[in-house]
Formats: sequence, structure tokens, C-alpha cells
Amino acid sequence: QVHLMESGGGSVEAGGSLRLSCVVSGDAFNLYCLAWFRQSPGKEREGVASFDRSDLVRYASSVMGRFKISKDNAKSTLYLQMNNTKPEDTAMYYCAAEYACYFAGLRTANYNSWGQGTQVTVSS
Repeated sequence: QVHLMESGGGSVEAGGSLRLSCVVSGDAFNLYCLAWFRQSPGKEREGVASFDRSDLVRYASSVMGRFKISKDNAKSTLYLQMNNTKPEDTAMYYCAAEYACYFAGLRTANYNSWGQGTQVTVSS
């Protein structure tokens, strides 16, 4: 049973930066597809950035060039560096994992393990 724990959320002014972290407890970190999703009140959860098993990275168009997903296999930790933030980035951010997958991308339905979320608030 994998456990995901996000941290690093908070409040930032527009244009500022935050780095989110997600510790993935469980075996074989390198066998997971990993991703960040976000959800605002009244909106559906949307994919932000993902790694597949071959380390191919995908980004939502809304964050491309501003956010960067990375990971540290030795620490079993997934990161999301958020730069040049905008008020529309305000949301609860979730880490997601899918074991023994090859490609999961940014589709919510492709992931079965989720963290509890960390709130990000960007003020204008």
C-alpha cells in the first residue's frame, strides 16, 4: 500500500514561487508513474504535470514554461517547482501515483493512489 504525503503549499503573491514536495512511501519508487493534479472549488480535478516510467514529462498547457516537475529517486520524493505564479493557480494540489504503469499522463482516472493535498493560494 503506497502512501503519499504532500507539503510545501502556502500563500504567495502573483509572480512568486513555491516548491511542492510529495514523499512516496512504499517499494520501488522507480516503478511508479507520478503526477501532480490540482482542484479549485467548483471545478474538476485537472492534471498539471506528470512523469511516466521512461521519465517522459508532460505539462498542462496552462503551466508550461512556469512549472517544473522533478523527482529524487534516492529520497522517493516528487517535486513541483512553481514559478511566475498566477491567481488562477490557486487550488488544492495533489500528488498521484500509479504502480507498475508505463504511461499514465494527466488523466485522473489513470491513477489509483492519491495524497491528501496541499493548498496553494496566489494573491494578485
